[in-house]
Amino acid sequence: MQKTEKIWMNGKLVNWDDAKIHVLSHGLHYGTGIFEGIRCYNTQIGPAVFRLKDHIKRLFYSAKIYNMKLPYSEAELMEAVKKVIRVNGLKECYIRPVAYYGYGELGVEIKNNPVDVAIAAWPWGAYLGEEGLKRGIRCKISSWARIDLRSMPTIAKATANYANATLAKMEAINAGYDEAILLNTHGYVAEGPGENIFIVNGGSLMTPSITTGILPGITRSSVIEIAKDLSISIMEKEIAREELYTAQEAFFTGTAAEVTPIREVDDRVLGKGERGPITEKLQSLFFDVVKGKNKKYETWLDCV
Repeated sequence: MQKTEKIWMNGKLVNWDDAKIHVLSHGLHYGTGIFEGIRCYNTQIGPAVFRLKDHIKRLFYSAKIYNMKLPYSEAELMEAVKKVIRVNGLKECYIRPVAYYGYGELGVEIKNNPVDVAIAAWPWGAYLGEEGLKRGIRCKISSWARIDLRSMPTIAKATANYANATLAKMEAINAGYDEAILLNTHGYVAEGPGENIFIVNGGSLMTPSITTGILPGITRSSVIEIAKDLSISIMEKEIAREELYTAQEAFFTGTAAEVTPIREVDDRVLGKGERGPITEKLQSLFFDVVKGKNKKYETWLDCV
């Protein structure tokens, strides 16, 4: 991680190395936190944050699920994001807003713990590698099932959910793969540790439905809209493991992953073992959009 100068914490800018919390903070012990992953791109109109309003709205949506009353408005947090980017002199960066129950009392009950909010930003390139964006990556279906929506709120971007993701990621990396793919408790394809997944069969695009227990990704929704605009057939449905193995193309989407092709799953080569034509078309347009090169989607960009 490349350090920057300042982090926004509870309304104040503090030095990167001074952005600390108490070791007995509730969120550290019980996973009672929510967060967002956002990107800022250097566009033709200067640095611009991709779908900032939608990300902040989702932060509040996650907060509501956890009965967390954020001490700032959506507008205040949107401005704080821009302030962090400006004060650190960043043109392109990854942005991490996080809210969590802080130091008060140590126990599962949270009523006597404050809600703390922080926003950090730093330069971060391709999450799964520049080569992965071009050639595609190798994935392993994890032995760990995606958390069930009856046990945890999967549509909330909650810190606790990512213990499940970390186990899957470690397993895949230790086995020599680039990334994991999790199935849900019913055996259907869910998502990656930090990404949504799409497959292509017969020229049609398919992605797991929200009821599968996935996080409703903002990049996912962007790609769905872009695909519809390109007249590419798109279906949200339950996807069996076999459909993934026999897919002509597959790719991940996410703020960190952007649009990353998948060339192999469990040692089974997908299609020609390279980025497929539909994936490439969607990926190319996606990068045009986030770079401000397509006026049709300019409302998705929030100038810093």
